[in-house]
Amino acid sequence: MRQVVRAIVIKDQSLLVMHRNKFGQTYHALVGGGIDHGETAEQALYREIMEETGVQVNNHKLVIIEDAGNVYGIQYIYTCDYVSGEPKLAPDSPEAQINALGQNLYTPMWLPLSELPNVVFQPKELQAVLLEHIGMAWPPEPIHLHINS
Repeated sequence: MRQVVRAIVIKDQSLLVMHRNKFGQTYHALVGGGIDHGETAEQALYREIMEETGVQVNNHKLVIIEDAGNVYGIQYIYTCDYVSGEPKLAPDSPEAQINALGQNLYTPMWLPLSELPNVVFQPKELQAVLLEHIGMAWPPEPIHLHINS
């Protein structure tokens, strides 16, 4: 089954997200992506954040394990402390190459936390967990979330 990492990064009361326009369907999601062969989850986390946003982070902590089914796999979701940078796709990233084709667009951005309840966020079950826990202490053990895809 596919394994994926995602990041929860907060700066100035805003959440780092990827705004997607996938063939006309728009939504927001956490940044991240697949764990490559021979790579640890932590290595993939830092690589994906850098490729998709150029933002530097540290102090990662696993807080959610999401079973997103056969298509999307197991998602390991970490909180990370913001260090520096502003969201921008790396020019050689897969997302930038896909953007160049049009119609399936990736735009990394800071989403004000006050807007999180009002946007389309994928998956909505994760959105509910984020709304419940951001700004609070995360449980000592990761939250297990099952998504019916």
